[in-house]
Amino acid sequence: MASKLFLLLAFALLSSSRCSISGATDTLGSVPDLQSAMYRNIESFPCVRLLNLSGEIGCSNPGHEKVIAPIVRLKNNQDELSRPSAVLLPIEELESLFLRISKDQDFARKVAGVLVESDGYSRNTTGFSPAEKFPLAAFAPYKNINYEWNLAGSGIMFNRYNFPVFLLSPESKQIVQELADKNAEVSDSYQVNVAEFDLVMQTTKIKTQDSESCLKEQSCLPLGGFSVWSSLPPINISSKKPPKPILMAVASQDSASLFRDRSLGAESPISGLIALLTAVDALSHVSDLNELKKQLVFMVFTGEAWGYLGSRKLLLELDMGSDAVNGLNGTMIEQVLEIGSVGKGLDETKGATTFYAHSGGDSSGTKVMLEALQSASESLGSDDVKVKTADASNPGIPPSSLMAILRKNPSTAGIVLEDFDSSFTNNLYHSHLDNPSNINSSSIAAAAALVARVLYILASDDMQVNLMTLNSIKVNVSLVEELVGCLLSCEPGLSCGIVKNFISPSNNCPSHYVGVFLDSADTQYPQYADDTSRFVWNFLADRTSTLMGNTSSCTGKCSSVGEVCTGAEIEGKGRCVVSTTRYIPAYSTRLKIEDNTWRVIPASSSDLMGSVDPVWTESFWNTIGIRVYTVQSATYDRLILIGGLGVTVASYVAILVSKAFLAKAMKND
Repeated sequence: MASKLFLLLAFALLSSSRCSISGATDTLGSVPDLQSAMYRNIESFPCVRLLNLSGEIGCSNPGHEKVIAPIVRLKNNQDELSRPSAVLLPIEELESLFLRISKDQDFARKVAGVLVESDGYSRNTTGFSPAEKFPLAAFAPYKNINYEWNLAGSGIMFNRYNFPVFLLSPESKQIVQELADKNAEVSDSYQVNVAEFDLVMQTTKIKTQDSESCLKEQSCLPLGGFSVWSSLPPINISSKKPPKPILMAVASQDSASLFRDRSLGAESPISGLIALLTAVDALSHVSDLNELKKQLVFMVFTGEAWGYLGSRKLLLELDMGSDAVNGLNGTMIEQVLEIGSVGKGLDETKGATTFYAHSGGDSSGTKVMLEALQSASESLGSDDVKVKTADASNPGIPPSSLMAILRKNPSTAGIVLEDFDSSFTNNLYHSHLDNPSNINSSSIAAAAALVARVLYILASDDMQVNLMTLNSIKVNVSLVEELVGCLLSCEPGLSCGIVKNFISPSNNCPSHYVGVFLDSADTQYPQYADDTSRFVWNFLADRTSTLMGNTSSCTGKCSSVGEVCTGAEIEGKGRCVVSTTRYIPAYSTRLKIEDNTWRVIPASSSDLMGSVDPVWTESFWNTIGIRVYTVQSATYDRLILIGGLGVTVASYVAILVSKAFLAKAMKND
């Protein structure tokens, strides 16, 4: 109430004109005009508080209140701060700032918040990756977990920061820079430009500092989402024929970043996802798939960046025989081909594209897969797509979903297809900078062509491969370019034609952070599946489908067994098709929900990775944001106070003297 009265009073005093924080003078028309003149909201992307069974990572205001501090730009990493400040700096200096904060407690106490400039990063540097040197090393199916796959990795995203950190948008960066420059020019001025950080986390407020306690007190939710799987051709569940061995092609759809809503993951892992979707599209035009010896199954996992949530949950669902995996038999999974980072395989100087096959599991089975990859490579002829076997000195396969599968079933033959040999070529791994400029669509198209043909060869098994059919398998390069624009940029973003044919996206700008898991009563038509999962489900259902007679329209479920409704979100576009495409919930296997409350359960003896599962959760919050405005400096306020006290004392003395003088004058009268 008091703040509203203040604004009304200020509006009355300043209604003739206003001077905004940018210095422009305009006519005030209303109290909201006054508010916008005094405060400017800044477009930015937060680092938020995450928790696991051991504690906390990420960022939060230190207490229950907003943080307000003057904006200061450090000229170099050795500059001192004279008071608690909001530090503005380029992304290249963030790691060194965090390192200094960890070592210099006096300096750390004066860092009230951090504002990171989003652009201007030089790609000639060694890279920026806030992930670890060996991501998810605890899940590796081998002992050498000190190996460095990610040479640029700093691990800063897994530290705890007791102050707010925000990434500025390119537009807001310029605004904040100008305010910092003004503060530097008039450091002794009675006015100072400040940033107000609203990043109060619920887990900080009620002091629940690990996943188990915050889930119990309902101040957080588990990370998770919905994975998608599909088969080509559709699986006839009612068939009495012996099931075919399963050839599984795998990709991931989620990435991570220090900044929650800037997790594009263009190279890692979305390039692999786009390659898989494009390969499925190419295979959908092959006519003799029913004659193949193996069943093609496509898996798109989510939550892999946070402890292989999707792949581990799949393995658990297979053990339980749940409806989500109806038609799949875990014991029939014979070979797994995972498509990893494939957006940087093109050598533009030579015009050749090279990928590396990292093998694991059954040696005889992987030998067959390597031979098939070479045959597929040779069949592409003039496209000049080469496949090399990864260096034998590597400790094993790189971080991938195949790790979780091999930990469960070591006899499964598996290969991870990557554009690197012994270490990531992506020096922006799990960074907000891993955007479309970090990949080459021609490399992704080459990977898609290779994957489509090798899957056909492997699914043929010991049959004579039909060379005419093999050579007819060609990828749609335009589809690759369209998917890059849809899944990795805001223009056109998720409003692109192919996405809008299937779903009504909640946001135009894509983000591949897994988010939190919201339970759905119907896992096959989940209410809370994110935009990417829903698009992937619809795309795979469409491309792997067969039409039976007259196609019926639909807005939800279809009446016939084996049918699903694609495009149901778009008015007039829904149609029932025969397809084995399903969602699989993806969250920690150490979690169980009862009476709308999550609880951590002991690791199962059948879940070999349960003992190392961090059980990631994300804190609740009310609002998140930054605004900037101008305030009087504390020194000026103190001078005003002292001056006011002086005037008060002088007035009091004057009153006493006047009273004494008047009393004396009246006595004399």
